[in-house]
Amino acid sequence: MLDAFIIEEIKKREREQENQRPRIELPLPEPTPQRQNDRNEEDDEPQRGVIIIDYSVPA
Repeated sequence: MLDAFIIEEIKKREREQENQRPRIELPLPEPTPQRQNDRNEEDDEPQRGVIIIDYSVPA
């Protein structure tokens, strides 16, 4: 079994190698700010819920 120090050193070296790899960064569009009074598309949808139907017959 490996010593905890050795395991930490291996993890540290793996992280350093990851940081040295070139990365591709995609330009993401800025989200458009919305005012609080503006309605979202979600507001137009009806509210959903749960309906429980009890089919038991009282004896």
